[in-house]
Amino acid sequence: MASDPVLVAVAHGSRRPAAQDDVRTLLAAVRAARPGLAVREAYIELAEPSLPEVLRSEPGAAVVVPLLLGSGYHIAHDVAGVAAAYRDVPCAAALGPDPLLAEALADRLSTAEAGEPSDGPIVLAAAGSSDPRSHADTETMAGMLAMRLGRPVVPAYNCSARPGVRDTVAALRGRRYRRISVVGYLLWPGRFAAEVAACGADVVSGPIGLHPALVRLVLSRYDLARVAAVQSRVA
Repeated sequence: MASDPVLVAVAHGSRRPAAQDDVRTLLAAVRAARPGLAVREAYIELAEPSLPEVLRSEPGAAVVVPLLLGSGYHIAHDVAGVAAAYRDVPCAAALGPDPLLAEALADRLSTAEAGEPSDGPIVLAAAGSSDPRSHADTETMAGMLAMRLGRPVVPAYNCSARPGVRDTVAALRGRRYRRISVVGYLLWPGRFAAEVAACGADVVSGPIGLHPALVRLVLSRYDLARVAAVQSRVA
């Protein structure tokens, strides 16, 4: 029986070695959740190995899974575009929006609030992008999280989009809410997470990081892309 395609997980990459350690920790959990599945790491920039390098080294079937929270330029050009140029390798959708992310974000917020929830809207703090596709994905994710929590959720952005996280928190202060909570819609610690943490809210949840729902989501994206590729070949 033919083995399953290799799961090539593509993260953005960072000059901080700890960022790549976070990716490897997640992928170790993915391997543990599905023994026997070959899983490789790759990066868009600032770290090695690059996606082209990994695809060149994998002569067999592969499925690319972006470790990115939203659609946009990186997905279309740096991930799916590169995958299509190498044996037309199938590429999964971005991780978000998805109910599994809402599960993980709700857990992170519950831990951060420690039984003292905000009395106003929750701010969903994304990194931000100039690409409207990414913006739309964040708005959809805010709606999913609101449904999960039964509380209003307002999307905001750390950079490259408006409204900004700091401005949104300040506006809520102006409406005299007693306690303001921010959910960090980020995968890993780093500069963006530090900037969001300093936004002036009473509570800011940490990045998603290693979470069982994120492990399930990576495998779900892999499975969906693999099945879609098989169906397209037989259609």
